[in-house]
Amino acid sequence: MEQSQRCILVLSHTAHADTRSACIEVSRQLRDAGVRPVLRESERDDLVADAPDLAHVALLEVDVDLDSIESAVVLGGDGTILRAAELVRGSTVPLIGVNLGHVGFLAELERAGITDAVNKVLARAYTVEERLTLSVRVKVAGDVVYETWALNEATIEKASRSRILDVVVEVDRRPLSQFSCDGVVLSTPTGSTAYAFSAGGPVVWPNVAAMVVVPISAHALFTRPLVVSPDSVTAVEILARGDSSGVLWCDGRRSFDLPAGARVVVKKAAQSVLLATVGESTFTDRLVSKFSLPVEGWRGPNARD
Repeated sequence: MEQSQRCILVLSHTAHADTRSACIEVSRQLRDAGVRPVLRESERDDLVADAPDLAHVALLEVDVDLDSIESAVVLGGDGTILRAAELVRGSTVPLIGVNLGHVGFLAELERAGITDAVNKVLARAYTVEERLTLSVRVKVAGDVVYETWALNEATIEKASRSRILDVVVEVDRRPLSQFSCDGVVLSTPTGSTAYAFSAGGPVVWPNVAAMVVVPISAHALFTRPLVVSPDSVTAVEILARGDSSGVLWCDGRRSFDLPAGARVVVKKAAQSVLLATVGESTFTDRLVSKFSLPVEGWRGPNARD
C-alpha cells in the first residue's frame, strides 16, 4: 500500500441523506486539492448512487492502510466520533469532528463551517489534543472475564427496571461507600459533558487529568459525584444480594452482562485518542454555545474589578 500522496480519511454515518451530502462535499474538496480522500468500503458504496465520480475513491485497508493516513474528518454526531475513535485509537491519526447531529460535544465544528474546516485540514492548521481513555476490566470470582476501553465513560447499570443495584465503590484498593442505586458512571474529562453530566456530575475541562465517578439515583447520604486522580484505580463491585445483576456499557457501544458478585475495575488506559482543534473557539465558548448559556453583562477580559 505504498503511496506518497497525502491521504485523509473521511468517516461518516452515510445512512442519512444530509451526512451523505456532507461526505461527498468533503471528499470532492480533498480530491480537487490534490489530496487523496480515503473511505471505508461500506460508506463508499453508500455514496456511489449520489456521486458516481467517487466509485473509485481509495478504500481504507484495501488501497491505504491506517498508518498512511494523515488525519480523519468525521462527519456526524458524537456517536459517529465514538465509532471513529474505535478505529484510530492507538494510532497517530487525529480526528477532526464536524457536528451533523444534535449537541455534538465531541465535534468542534458545525455543518456551516465544513468548507473552512477542510481548508484548515488541508493547510494542517490545527492543533492536536491527546484525550485520556479508560481501561475497563470485569472480574468474576477473581478471574478476568471481559476487557474493553472507553473514551467517554464506563457505566454500570441495573439489568432490570424493577430491580435495584447494590454496589460498593472502591478507590485505590480501599472501600469508599456502599449504596443502592440505578448505576454508577465512571467518566473521563471528555465524557464529563455526556452521561455523567446528565446524572449530575461536574463539567471537567478536557485538559484536566482526572476521572469522574457519578452515582445514578443512589439511595444513601454520601453519593455525591467524585473527581479522582487519573492514576487512581476505581472499582465497582455488585453485591451478591438476591437477584442483583447489572450491565456494563462503554461509550454506549459495547456492553457486557454483570452477574451478582462481579467487579468492574477502571483506570487510565495506556492508549489515548487524538482529537484535533481547527477553530479558534475555546472549550468555554463551546459550553456557552452548546447549552445556550447566558453571558449578558460580561465586560470582557480587560475589565477592571
